[in-house]
Amino acid sequence: MNSNIYLALIHYPVYNKFRDVVNTSITNLDIHDIARTCRTYGVKKYFVVTPLASQQEMLNRILAFWEKDVAAKYNPDRVQALSRLEYSASLNDTKEKIFSQEKLDPVVVSTTAVSRNDQTSFDDFKEDLFSSNAPHLILFGTGNGLTEETLTDSDYILQPVKGNADYNHLSVRSAVAIILDRLLSEK
Repeated sequence: MNSNIYLALIHYPVYNKFRDVVNTSITNLDIHDIARTCRTYGVKKYFVVTPLASQQEMLNRILAFWEKDVAAKYNPDRVQALSRLEYSASLNDTKEKIFSQEKLDPVVVSTTAVSRNDQTSFDDFKEDLFSSNAPHLILFGTGNGLTEETLTDSDYILQPVKGNADYNHLSVRSAVAIILDRLLSEK
């Protein structure tokens, strides 16, 4: 199995509900829950991507607590999960960090809740994922999703997660868990 899987939670550039390109705010739930999901599925590094210094400061304050001895005694599992989290100012910065570590450019994989003609099924993508030694960077957008430019610049766009109803607006935490399970579970 390819163990060079990275995840990026993109806070900019993303759309708001009016399709304006915006920055979204980091949330404590996303930080913790996505880190735990990444750790469960063996994701190598989870990047929180935002150019805003105020958001970076907030993230650093949260992570600083979990680096203290008291946190390790209180909840060692959470400390372990959060140790894989890293701030990044942009998607390009994230790709450069992965290249620096892996000495290969990452395969960039976008996710979206919108059906498109250029999407890849989970099964087809898994064939590439498990046959390749290249690092794979899976992107998740906050707000109302990744911008068109981000999607078209990706190597893959995964099909959306579909339930059995006509409603399709999962929290990003839920989408991360479902997609990582579909791609990386033992099933």
